[in-house]
Amino acid sequence: MTIQKVLVVDDSRTEQAYLSDLLQKQGMSVLIAGNADEAMLSIQTERPDLILMDVVMPGKNGFQLTRTITKDPVYADIPIIICTSKGQDTDKVWGMRQGAKGYLVKPVKLDELESAISALREGGA
Repeated sequence: MTIQKVLVVDDSRTEQAYLSDLLQKQGMSVLIAGNADEAMLSIQTERPDLILMDVVMPGKNGFQLTRTITKDPVYADIPIIICTSKGQDTDKVWGMRQGAKGYLVKPVKLDELESAISALREGGA
């Protein structure tokens, strides 16, 4: 799997900038969405290769949006890695049940992000 275009869904401008910087240093182009509505519009118009999804956002949360995307046959093949401050095991299990292919706890470390993306590229997420 080739990952060149990544959609970062996070309502925090600080997180958007941080994750964008990490991804761009890896040679990827980055799309930004601050909420679920922006994310869906971006997915429909830009079709990213990967989505990094925050959980705590205004409106529809990241778990709900992950479920919406992964249950839609048009977009179900776009992998989602949840990047959140919610670090409980129950949160991780719930996120994976919604269809996420990975789960990282903020602050996201570069090596963890690289590892999660590598797992997707190898098809082992």
